[in-house]
Amino acid sequence: MLLRVTFAPLFFAGFLASALVVSDGGTRPLPLAGLIVAANLVATLVERLIPYDPRFNASHGDGGRDLAHAVVNELANTVSVLVMPLVVALVPGGGAWPLAWPVAAQVAFAILVADAGITLAHWASHRVGLLWRLHAVHHSVERLYGFNGLMKHPLHQAFELIAATVPLVLLGMPQNVAWLLTFAVAIQLLLQHSNADVRVGPLARVWAIAPAHRWHHVASAGDGDVNFGLFTSLWDHLLGTFRAADPGRRFTPGDFGVAGRPDYPRGYPAQLVEPFRGS
Repeated sequence: MLLRVTFAPLFFAGFLASALVVSDGGTRPLPLAGLIVAANLVATLVERLIPYDPRFNASHGDGGRDLAHAVVNELANTVSVLVMPLVVALVPGGGAWPLAWPVAAQVAFAILVADAGITLAHWASHRVGLLWRLHAVHHSVERLYGFNGLMKHPLHQAFELIAATVPLVLLGMPQNVAWLLTFAVAIQLLLQHSNADVRVGPLARVWAIAPAHRWHHVASAGDGDVNFGLFTSLWDHLLGTFRAADPGRRFTPGDFGVAGRPDYPRGYPAQLVEPFRGS
């Protein structure tokens, strides 16, 4: 029980604090790659120690596909951060970023701004036809475990990335904060899709991690149209789309997937093509 209660906050705060130190406030980003590998290993170990459902730890023949999605999307994130200084320099009237704040406070601010953009983009992706076809790739997962949080069609990843970063670019976010924000997104996705049976009490109403996010992946019509936030549930409360975790509801294999599409492609190449196939 101690691990169930402490894992999520210690994991997020511990790895983010470590990232601030080893990267020297984001100015040396290379060590962050090693921390992401370490975070994945820790998350996988804890999923074995306190599994929400042991069956979600077993491969469904999806490991290679999930790895391909993760590599492609993390490379895209890396490229976007590398070009950010050029983009920021081209934006007229920038410079409103709070550079005088401590780096940790700047990262917290960036998380809140990015969370608003991603939440609204995610919400729109359940209501606009083409966006949903791209986003359905992510919803085709049949089990939730930390590593498949990055399972997204590259075009939908780009859409969410633009929604998150445009306000940050307009404000003039510096590159070192962008590296740390990218790291924070990676570890948050591990928690949001985790198969660890975590218990965070009242935090579950404001922190968008696995207990509430599992509702978002339920395949039955209407159930998954909730809990769109990446970091927080603040926008879900405002949009009226928040659904609290229900300790009495245990999700099992078969609960997740794309509603009405048990035949949804499972291979990486097929998933890239599927959004553009005829209905």
